[in-house]
Amino acid sequence: MPPSLVIKVTAGADDPERCNQGFTVAATAAASGVPVSLWLTGEAAWFAVPGRAEGFALPHAAPLADLLAVVLAAGGVTVCTQCAARRDLTEDDLLDGVRIAGAASFVEEITTDGARPLVY
Repeated sequence: MPPSLVIKVTAGADDPERCNQGFTVAATAAASGVPVSLWLTGEAAWFAVPGRAEGFALPHAAPLADLLAVVLAAGGVTVCTQCAARRDLTEDDLLDGVRIAGAASFVEEITTDGARPLVY
């Protein structure tokens, strides 16, 4: 089933509240049975690397690693091709289940009938 909610997180530890909001919405939707595709771009790409989400902390927020685990279990997680390349990341560097894909894949997902894109 194609995703009905495509969430792109563009911020990482450099903007923790915006970053956490995107992960929270993605995990909440996934836990509610909504088909979700989470895209990690810019500094958020680092959270696809094992151990990185565990190092993120934001007061009064669910642990980022837990949110990411929910999305990975129920939906899809993608790191932007260019963002991965700029950080010298390959799929071998990423958590199991995370893929690397580019703009064409993102456009395909957000233009699917019924898809709703959100950008954080």
